[in-house]
Amino acid sequence: MDYDLDDDPAHIQHDVVWAWLSTEAYWGRWRTRADVETQLGNAWRVVGAYRSDTGEQVGFARAVSDGVGFAYLADVFVLDAHRGHGLGKRLLQLMIDDGPGRDLRWTLFTGDAHGLYRQFGFAEPDETAMVRPAFAHRTGG
Repeated sequence: MDYDLDDDPAHIQHDVVWAWLSTEAYWGRWRTRADVETQLGNAWRVVGAYRSDTGEQVGFARAVSDGVGFAYLADVFVLDAHRGHGLGKRLLQLMIDDGPGRDLRWTLFTGDAHGLYRQFGFAEPDETAMVRPAFAHRTGG
């Protein structure tokens, strides 16, 4: 199966993103549909992966940034039926290395994809990093 990827926000299929994030995303199922819509609207960049034959969205990544020195990668996913085709790597390649944020300091949180992100230069933080945990009513990230 062939796939197309792009960073055009107009191509993002909000229903697909909402369906996956609201049921599968261990890190943020607490969000409402309005929250996700706000995050999509305020994103610095979004990247989508789509089936070439149908245009169906099968993958997604979102980033927020100041556009100068810092970027935060969030909500990266590939639908289960389309995993194993290198789409996660292609999403990250387009988002990070082939995009305008190539030289930014990127951060992210993940509980299960360390190996993938290490391939793009991510590493555990050193003693200079600090994180303020999410509010108690928000669990999973």
